[in-house]
Amino acid sequence: MRRDKPPKRTVRPDTRYNSVDVSMFINRMMRDGKKSVATRIMYNAFEIIEERAKRDAMEVFLQAIRNVTPAVEVKPRRVGGSTYQVPVEVPADRARSLAMRWILAAARARNGRNMAEKLAAELMDAANNQGTAIKKKEDTHRMAESNRAFAHYKW
Repeated sequence: MRRDKPPKRTVRPDTRYNSVDVSMFINRMMRDGKKSVATRIMYNAFEIIEERAKRDAMEVFLQAIRNVTPAVEVKPRRVGGSTYQVPVEVPADRARSLAMRWILAAARARNGRNMAEKLAAELMDAANNQGTAIKKKEDTHRMAESNRAFAHYKW
């Protein structure tokens, strides 16, 4: 059994939008420690969003995160030799983390010219409650709903 949980790290907000969420998203997008590349992709995606959606990119980004954030998920729980998928509420920090991960995965899976365009398209879709990331959230909620009978195994 583990003793103490490691302390939560504080993320410094990004320079352009002064937002911790943008900074966290850039950190998750980063590959092989190339933060400047990830930052450039993010800001280019924001420019594309402002150009196409004709509204503030930060607003679209935050709306997308809000729309993709899950409320419940299932966790496996072993009871008497069989494993049940038990629906549990998602803590706020994990929910936001999942939302960012799902948006990134959906953007990477898209076919398009470059990552900035794919990310911009996925963020705009998520802000409008459509796209692969939203589907992932709905699937997670559906799974939790169908396993509601095992909710009493919550620990």
